[in-house]
Amino acid sequence: EKKCAAPTRPEHRPARQMRRKSSRTPKPIPLTESVHQNPSGWAQALGYGGLIPFVSLAVAVWTLEPIDRARSLSALLAYGASILGFMGAVHWGLVMRDASGGRSTRSLGWGVTPALVAWIALLVDPVVGLWLVAAGLWSCFAVDRVTYPNFGVRGWLPMRLVLTVVASLCCAAGAVRLMQ
Repeated sequence: EKKCAAPTRPEHRPARQMRRKSSRTPKPIPLTESVHQNPSGWAQALGYGGLIPFVSLAVAVWTLEPIDRARSLSALLAYGASILGFMGAVHWGLVMRDASGGRSTRSLGWGVTPALVAWIALLVDPVVGLWLVAAGLWSCFAVDRVTYPNFGVRGWLPMRLVLTVVASLCCAAGAVRLMQ
């Protein structure tokens, strides 16, 4: 029997042999050094740009013919639910960057709540769903007003307020139109 020699070129070595072993664990970066305390220009552009679907779909709900109105309402509800779920996920991100770990349980628990509310909003009557999304966005803002300062990101609240006002008004406008 012939024995084959193990390959010696790096591309044939198992991944565990290619990784360098570090004898020390990286030190966590304190929150204040790792989080943007205020939204960057890019974050603002993406945040405010995220209002385009809300506004355009709300306008479409009021101006289009019934068949297209129904599609616009469905799209508005789905987009609002997606954004609502995202607002909860932000809390998971904050917990992952929190070096102290002291706020994790409550923030992680809250972080899943908007996604669950969004899911319910997609299952109920669209009028109720749009109102749920609007209320959920305001609930997120209320929690964020208390939570963001604790994580050192209070500077995001003015932008969050504008986004919440516009997005929730668009959801309300869609619900009102559907009620007519």
